[in-house]
Amino acid sequence: MKRIAFLIGLVVLAGPAWADFESGKAAYSRGDYETAFREFEILAKKGHAEAQVALGQMHLKGEAVGQSDVEAVKWFRKAAEQGNSFAQGKLGAAYEEGRGVPKDYVKAYMWLILAAAQGERGMAGFRDHIAQKMTPEQVARAQEMARNWRPRVAK
Repeated sequence: MKRIAFLIGLVVLAGPAWADFESGKAAYSRGDYETAFREFEILAKKGHAEAQVALGQMHLKGEAVGQSDVEAVKWFRKAAEQGNSFAQGKLGAAYEEGRGVPKDYVKAYMWLILAAAQGERGMAGFRDHIAQKMTPEQVARAQEMARNWRPRVAK
């Protein structure tokens, strides 16, 4: 009985956050980027991974804010560290390209291992492409980093 009450409590508490996220998505869909950004930012600062991804995308594209690879990576990292596979792929790409972070194939490969392991489309091929640029030692280090990686709880 306590478990059911706990689960109901979670649903009730998560409801407003999900509704705000949906209103942000609706604003984005109709091209109201300023409203979408405000909605996403409130949630992202509270640790909402999907909102963090949305902010990362908006910074990457320069929607409602100036384009900033550094800010995009900041938000992708927050979501990736919570286990969001899309954000993990975006972070891997950032490290591979050196966009918003220094170019680092080991970190790129590690994030892409994690994204691919969750079935994120295209990430296994991207990961394998990057491996061709790496030494066997670098690949082994990235694989070890991925094995030791654990998602973080949003703060």
